[in-house]
Amino acid sequence: QVQLVESGGGLVQAGGSLRLSCAASGRTFSMNAMGWFRQAPGKEREFVAAISLSGDSTAYADSVKGRFTISRDNAKNTLYLQMNNLKPEDTAAYYCAASLSGFTTVQRMGISRYNYWGQGTQVTVAS
Repeated sequence: QVQLVESGGGLVQAGGSLRLSCAASGRTFSMNAMGWFRQAPGKEREFVAAISLSGDSTAYADSVKGRFTISRDNAKNTLYLQMNNLKPEDTAAYYCAASLSGFTTVQRMGISRYNYWGQGTQVTVAS
């Protein structure tokens, strides 16, 4: 089993920054690719960013490219999402996810390949 716990969300004005963290515990050796997703009320959960096991490969949704940076520190079992120049449309609950599959597989197959999920942390961007 893997447990994921997000932190770092909050209220920020447009143009501001937040850094989200995701602490993993349990059988973390089973994790490969990891990612961030977000979900606004009444909408489907959408992909934000993903990262390979080594951290050498990353992918971003077009809507956040150039503003958000995903990273991981495997020695600390922690995933990060640095969010800069936040916009009101970034407002959502942000979820950390981990997969048993590798980076290329999760990018091709999508959200269904993520096996573990955190409980989410709320990010609200005021206009």
